[in-house]
Amino acid sequence: MNGSKTAFLSVLSNTFIVSLKLVIGIVTGSVAIISEAIHSALDLVASLIAFVSVRISARSADKGHPYGHGKVENISGTVETLLIFVAGIWIIYECVHKIMNPTEIAFPFLGILVMVVGGGVNFVVSLKVKKKAEELHSVAMKSNALHLLTDVFTSLGVAFSLLLVTLTGWTILDPVIGIVLALYIMREAFKLLKESFPPLIDARLAEEEESEIMRLIETFKERYIEFHDFRTRRSGPEEYVDFHLVIPSTMDVKTAHQLCDEIEQSIKATFVRAQVMIHIEPEHERLAGQPL
Repeated sequence: MNGSKTAFLSVLSNTFIVSLKLVIGIVTGSVAIISEAIHSALDLVASLIAFVSVRISARSADKGHPYGHGKVENISGTVETLLIFVAGIWIIYECVHKIMNPTEIAFPFLGILVMVVGGGVNFVVSLKVKKKAEELHSVAMKSNALHLLTDVFTSLGVAFSLLLVTLTGWTILDPVIGIVLALYIMREAFKLLKESFPPLIDARLAEEEESEIMRLIETFKERYIEFHDFRTRRSGPEEYVDFHLVIPSTMDVKTAHQLCDEIEQSIKATFVRAQVMIHIEPEHERLAGQPL
C-alpha cells in the first residue's frame, strides 16, 4: 500500500468514527463523547490534509519548484497540530460548561461500546499509518498517526469515565476527565509542532543527525584535507546537506568527483532521501586565503 492509499485509509476510518461518536454523543448527552466527536472531526480534517500533502510532496521537482515540494508536508504537519490545539480549547470550553450545568447521561453503556470500538479501529489504522510514515520519512503522515493514536487514548479515557459515572453516579467525572484528555492532546500537539515547524524556517537537522553525517564524511578523511561550511536543513521527508571539501592540489578532477560520489552514497545509505551538495576546493586555494 503506497503513501496516498494509507493516508486515505485514515480518512475513511475517521469519517466512520466521527459519525458514530456524534450520533451517540447526542443520544447519551455526554459532553465527553461529543468532545471526542469534535476531536475526531479535527482528526478527519487532519487526515484529509495529510492525504493531499503526501500526494503533492511526492511530485518531482519542476521548473517552478526546483527543490521539490517537500515543505508541503511541514505545512501540513503544522496546520494539523494547530487544529489539535483548537480541539483542546473547544473541549475544555464544553467541559467547563457541563460542570456548571450538569446533566444526567443516558445509555452510558452504549457510549462505552462506541468509544471502545472507535479506539480499536483507530489503533489499527494508526499502526499502519505510522509504519508507512517511517518508510517514507513523511512528517505529514507521522502527524496523522499521532492524531489517530491520541484518539485511541482519549476514546478509552472517555469509556473509562463513563464507566465510573455509571458505577458511582458522579456526573462531574464526565467533564473533568474530558478536560484532562484535552490537556493531554494539547501537550502531544506541542511536541509535534516542534518537529513540523522548524523546517519551514530552514532550521538545521537535529544534533544527532548532523553528528552522524559528519562521522560518515570523516570515514574518508585519509583522502581529503578537511571540510568546512557544513550546513543542513530539512524539507518534508528530505534532508539537504552541503559543505566545502578541501582536497590535495595534486588530485585530478575525475578522482575528486569519484570521492564526492562515494561520500554522497555513504550519506544516502543512512539518510535515504538526502540531497547532498559538495563544493570542491583545492588545497592551494585554502592556503592562499590564510594570513602569513
